[in-house]
Amino acid sequence: MSNKFSRFPFKEGMGLELRKQHPCGGRTWTILRIGADARLKCDTCGHQVTMPRRALEKATKNVLTSDGGNT
Repeated sequence: MSNKFSRFPFKEGMGLELRKQHPCGGRTWTILRIGADARLKCDTCGHQVTMPRRALEKATKNVLTSDGGNT
């Protein structure tokens, strides 16, 4: 039986491409911490943001590295 409330299995070190561009021009982010909230670091400028996990799931366009940094 599938759980309709299942969450994407994000891991620390995972690379993501988000739907909206950061003001610095970057679209790629690295997950620093994951839980109920996620802490992300912009790969272009190094800025860090914290967002709720549900908002991250909606904002994710593409998973670049799926196993914590190793492609």
